Amino acid sequence: MDVRKRSRVRVTGRESGPVVMLAHGFGCDQNLWRLVAPALAEHFRVVLFDHVGAGRSDPSAWSPERYSTLDGYAQDVIGICRELGLGPVTFVGHSVSSMIGVLAAVEEPALFEKLILLTPSPSYIDDGDYRGGFSEQDIDELLESLDSNYLGWSATMAPVIMGNPDRPELGEELTNSFCRTDPEMARVFARTTFLSDNRADLAEVTVPTLVAESAHDTIAPREVGAFVHAQIRGSELVTLDSRGHCPQLSAPEETAEAIIAFGQGS
Repeated sequence: MDVRKRSRVRVTGRESGPVVMLAHGFGCDQNLWRLVAPALAEHFRVVLFDHVGAGRSDPSAWSPERYSTLDGYAQDVIGICRELGLGPVTFVGHSVSSMIGVLAAVEEPALFEKLILLTPSPSYIDDGDYRGGFSEQDIDELLESLDSNYLGWSATMAPVIMGNPDRPELGEELTNSFCRTDPEMARVFARTTFLSDNRADLAEVTVPTLVAESAHDTIAPREVGAFVHAQIRGSELVTLDSRGHCPQLSAPEETAEAIIAFGQGS
C-alpha cells in the first residue's frame, strides 16, 4: 500500500530545507500541528501524517495485532522515511509519539538527524521511585471507562489532558478530535499508549535529542521529563511556559521556537 494514502502524508514548506517530521499523539491527528506548521514551513520541509487508525488515514491498513504495540507505529514511521526518500529527518513526536520516535531511531538511527520529544512519557504508571503520574488502578479505571463509554470518556478526559480550564475551546477541540476517532481503534491505541513501558529504550538512543516538557502537565509531570532527559545521553531539556499536555495548541509560538532552535542548531 502507498504510504502516502495509508498515513495521509502531506509535505509542505521549503522544498530544499531540512526535513521536520511531525507525529501526533493518541486521539489526535495531524490537524493538531496546524498552529506550529506554518512557522516551521518557513525554515524546513515539513512532513505531516496521521497514524493508521487516526484522522484520515486508510482504515483498511489498521489491524489490532499490528497496532497493539508501539513497534507497529514505529515501523510505519520508518516506512514513510524510506519510501519518500526523506533522508535524515528531525522527528518531532508529541506524547506517545515521542516513544514511537525513540523506537524508530533506535532501530534505524541513520534515518534520523535529531529527535524532539514533546511532553514525552516512557511509562505512565508509577513504579517504585519512578513517578509516571498514575497508579495501576488509575490506568485500569481509565481504560475501563474508555471501554464502557468512549464518547463520555472523551468529553471528560479531553479538558483534563488539555489542562487549560480558562480556555475551554481547547478542551472542546481535543474532545472533537477524540470523537472523530473510531472507538475500536481508539481502545487498542489507548491500551498501547497507557500500558507501554519504554524506559529501557531511552538509553539506546544515539541521535541528538531535545526533551520539551510543559511547565504544568498532569499527564506527563515534570519528573517524567527529568527522567527522560537523564536517561538519554547528551539530551537537552527545555521547559515550555505552557499548561497542559498539548503545548502545540496552548503555546504554539513557544513550541515552534523550541523546534526551530533545536532543529537548526549544529
